Amino acid sequence: MDSVEKPIAYTLRRKRFSRVLRFAIHQDGRLVVTAPVLIGKRMIEKMIHEKREWILEKLTVARKNAKPVAPKRTRKEIADDKDRALELIQSRIEHFNLVYRLSWKRIAIRNQKTRWGSCSGKGNLNFNYKVALLPPHLADYIIVHELCHLAQMNHSKKFWDLVAQTIPDWRDRRKEIREHEIRLR
Repeated sequence: MDSVEKPIAYTLRRKRFSRVLRFAIHQDGRLVVTAPVLIGKRMIEKMIHEKREWILEKLTVARKNAKPVAPKRTRKEIADDKDRALELIQSRIEHFNLVYRLSWKRIAIRNQKTRWGSCSGKGNLNFNYKVALLPPHLADYIIVHELCHLAQMNHSKKFWDLVAQTIPDWRDRRKEIREHEIRLR
């Protein structure tokens, strides 16, 4: 009795100026095939079949290591989170600034795609609204980190010594914050 191979599910993207067929395994365990417009569906299926073992191996690894994706938030939920984040951040900056005595121009709460926060050369502090969703000790780390950039616009020893004045265990917190990877899609 012949065993029938189960087809591999994939998303097909067509690129007009592409010359090659490409396979991409996404972190959430999806296979995305990018193909030139002129390559037919049969050729794509044939290439998937030829690369089947490799694709299945990579999909297994990706699915095993996949982090759960947070459910999409509504605009109202995001707006509420931004308000909460602004209150939290302003309060904690006032608290920590009793030690640092730094000044800034403005604090903005954003829906940043890849950052927890940033500090501009003009003295503006920007924070991802999701800081308010973190455990308080990690939110404090991010807030102090950006606050200290007002004095040191780098990650030199002077910068980390400044952070250590109020967050002596900053190394542990920095490591822990990486476990709270931002899921922004």
